[in-house]
Amino acid sequence: MRYGNIPEEELKNRVSQDFFRKFDCASILRKIDFAVYDNADGCNSPLLWAEAKQRPTDILLMLAQLVLTIGKARTFDEIMPPPFLGCFDCEKIAFLPYSEIQDVFYQTDFNWNVAPSNRETREFQQVYGTIKNIIENEAPFETCLFYFEEDEKELRRFIRDNFVAGNTETAKIRIDKNNFINVFQRWADTVMPTIQFNWEAAKKFNIISGDFYLADLISDQDSAILKKLDVVLRATRYEMNRYENQFGAFTSSVVEFKDNQKAYNLFWAKYERPPKEEYWNYIIERRELLVPQDIRERKGSFFTPRIWVEKAQEYLTKTFGEDWQDEYWIWDCCAGTGNLLAGLVNKDRIFASTLDKQDVDVMRQRVERGANLWEQQIFQFDFLNDEFLPQSKGGKLPDELFDIISDEKKRKRLLIYINPPYAEATTSRTTTGTGENKALVAAHKTKDKYKDMIGAATNEVSAQFMARIYHEISGCKLATFSTFKFVCTQNFIKFRKFFKADFKKGFAIRSNTFDNVKGHFPIGFTIWDLAGKKFPAHIEVEVPEENTTKRYYDGFHKSINQWLNQYNNKRDDLALGYMGNYAPDFQNINQPYITVKKGTRHVTYYPFTVNNFIEGCIYFAVRQCIKSTWLNNRDQFYAPNSKWENDIEFQNDCLAFTLFHPQNRISARDGVNHWIPFVESEVNANYKFESHVITNFIRGERKRNGYTSLFEQAEEKNCIKREFSAEAQAVFDAGREIWKYYNAQQNFPSFENLESLKHKVNASYYDIRGYFKGFEADGQGKERMNNKSADEVFNSLEKNLSQAMEILAEKIEPKVYEYGFLLQ
Repeated sequence: MRYGNIPEEELKNRVSQDFFRKFDCASILRKIDFAVYDNADGCNSPLLWAEAKQRPTDILLMLAQLVLTIGKARTFDEIMPPPFLGCFDCEKIAFLPYSEIQDVFYQTDFNWNVAPSNRETREFQQVYGTIKNIIENEAPFETCLFYFEEDEKELRRFIRDNFVAGNTETAKIRIDKNNFINVFQRWADTVMPTIQFNWEAAKKFNIISGDFYLADLISDQDSAILKKLDVVLRATRYEMNRYENQFGAFTSSVVEFKDNQKAYNLFWAKYERPPKEEYWNYIIERRELLVPQDIRERKGSFFTPRIWVEKAQEYLTKTFGEDWQDEYWIWDCCAGTGNLLAGLVNKDRIFASTLDKQDVDVMRQRVERGANLWEQQIFQFDFLNDEFLPQSKGGKLPDELFDIISDEKKRKRLLIYINPPYAEATTSRTTTGTGENKALVAAHKTKDKYKDMIGAATNEVSAQFMARIYHEISGCKLATFSTFKFVCTQNFIKFRKFFKADFKKGFAIRSNTFDNVKGHFPIGFTIWDLAGKKFPAHIEVEVPEENTTKRYYDGFHKSINQWLNQYNNKRDDLALGYMGNYAPDFQNINQPYITVKKGTRHVTYYPFTVNNFIEGCIYFAVRQCIKSTWLNNRDQFYAPNSKWENDIEFQNDCLAFTLFHPQNRISARDGVNHWIPFVESEVNANYKFESHVITNFIRGERKRNGYTSLFEQAEEKNCIKREFSAEAQAVFDAGREIWKYYNAQQNFPSFENLESLKHKVNASYYDIRGYFKGFEADGQGKERMNNKSADEVFNSLEKNLSQAMEILAEKIEPKVYEYGFLLQ
């Protein structure tokens, strides 16, 4: 075997040097293991994306994992895909033309959010079957599979003939409803600067760069679709549709290219046009999203899907009665292009305003085309900055609307109906000290005015809208799309004391049903009477997609982090390990983990000692035993009642769960491993363990084993023998088999130094998993553990432990609610 028994990173380096020396293989592309680039003329175009495995692995399995990795990140939307996908291990390499597999990436009903390395998922099996069918029935695969030793000459010939410098011809990228905005952003960087056009002057007439992009995409089609476009493409130039005699700023309706379409041709050579006909209207209706990235982020543009517009109006009818549109005035004060108002019938009582003049023009054009609005009741208004003044006195508000908001009685019949931006002033990087606030989001008069009243909530633009509406249009009704942060999170406690409104009705929906919203969390539509007395202790909303209901609590309860902090003795000298206490919600479910060394992030680190060990394990198990879903993503963990203190079985279940959980990342490489849950004789160890702290703790013993100081101050209550439930004992039994199998693999006399021997002998569960699975670079200068091992015996043993852990988690879960860590 040419590359036998070497680490994966070395394998990739050797393959690169031996076969792809004249190409660039050093660049790392996200989570793709191996990439080959053509550096001809500095173009740095990809020639190959490949999956790599240290040990011999089925080619179909490797290719399926690669396809899922690419599809999950939609890498092909941002980077021109290569002519070939591939995979290799220590004995062989295989290539598959990208064009053969391209259709897989454009399935509309496929869940790309699964872990690419999890071979048990339905999605993995589906991709595996697709690739198998392609190889067996369509692609000449026998000519693309090479063994490094037996087929070296043929492999070099294949690379010579197909990896030709400067020749990166491949299947064109298809444009669909998922990637058309990303493609636009690249178009704006490359093609837009070559269009000979006065972009500033065009703003007055609501011509935006997105109109030219739409012309490129669709205008070479039938006349019916042309009527919906403001700009059309005529071979080598653009023409502004319907504007020929209206532009005082332009001498002609014809727009030329500065470079004879050179950049245009280079750009569109990569993409297949037009998109499928089923996407045309979908893309055109989202014209307002086709603006430069910085503007779109500032505006927080999110197109409300028609299904939720209709559902919202259904709930308004349930709340205010069938005649609500005749009895209430309606103001959408962040209307965008007005799609939230579609379906409303009484245009006499509808007002629509938005930040940007170009969106106002779009709405007025829709009036010309039959939209049910009055043009004079559509107006430009920056809700977070402009003053409430009537147009008759030099302001921006229509006089009728100003009269309504100025009259206490009429305000009670005013409904503010909005889907405000979800943009935040802070990001994860600012909270860790590595970035800056989004200036355009943070800098609003409303933010400054209400900062002392609602505190940190002003970092969220939707909260700024709600604060001004509540305070300056008091007594009105509010119907808003938003996240549920303002209802339940700790950062909004001050906001809830300020926002004394009565909750009427609402529903929750998945965030990923909205355009441009990243992540998987609930978005709510909630209806409020702003003449209330106090923010409710909880709200209950319906969940139409799952035919259930969901409660969100006000967050005034003491958090689980505050509860745990009372047990933080800050005794670093006695610490067995550390756990970072991140924000107490499901959004941060992957953050609590345990390590030997204290972390450096801006969170509180909890030192495990013998006197607070159980409390730390309870905290860890409670936060990890229930899986995160889109619906519970914003749920908060609270301080418990006192019942847990007398439930020793619950405490011991949490102890067992913590010892064997994958987020327990204690490693002998970082220091002394005090967390070995077995004595040497139980696991057929070849050498004595360095520490027996955990086994002594479980047995309630204070044996001296070189770490006496860890037990010198142990309280009597922590020196009891731990009896485990059948479910917890099953976890120990499954874990014991893994330790035994690991020790059976070690040839300890062959270690070159004592330090290596020490690490191997005192291996933690994390170390053992790493030994069998190996690590690979994550593209950010760190290593991440692979999800699977080539050792099927270990995979089977790990699966047994995982199943036992799932059963134990199910046993712990009811107690999480019974003891008040979560509220139902």
